[in-house]
Amino acid sequence: MNVSEAIRTKRAVREFRQEALKESDVLAILNAGRRAQSSKNRQSWQFLAIQDKAALKKVSKYGMFAGHLAGAALGVLILTPPPEEFYGALFDAGQAAAYMQLAAWELGVASCLATLYKADKGYDLLGIPREWQILMAISFGYPAEKRGLHFRPLVGGRKKLDEVVHWEKW
Repeated sequence: MNVSEAIRTKRAVREFRQEALKESDVLAILNAGRRAQSSKNRQSWQFLAIQDKAALKKVSKYGMFAGHLAGAALGVLILTPPPEEFYGALFDAGQAAAYMQLAAWELGVASCLATLYKADKGYDLLGIPREWQILMAISFGYPAEKRGLHFRPLVGGRKKLDEVVHWEKW
């Protein structure tokens, strides 16, 4: 699959088969995040890869729409420094997330982003040092439904290019 096809066909998938990911797939996904570009090559992120089902179930309660983490084969928390330490960290983390998701999609592994609003418990549960922010996670797994997954029309479709792009001036 080429990059254009991956971008065109990637979907947020929230239901996964109860099947462990291949170790090679997990490493490829994490390496894609590690290889993401970052401001001044700071690489100001840390990834916490979670495969333990009990931990994933607890983390799934940290956000209103994070329930899909409970059924994932792999959850990846993307930890960032606070904005006052490095303002661009969230943008860089978003790029790492996108790279991981596109690499996963190429491998037949589905994913979905989650914003974590109640992650304070995660510090103790997962042993995360307090200097890192817990704001986002990605669920990964083999999609529960394969048929039609790549070509299902998007709900409401995508906005047209001329609805989101302004040239030279607003």
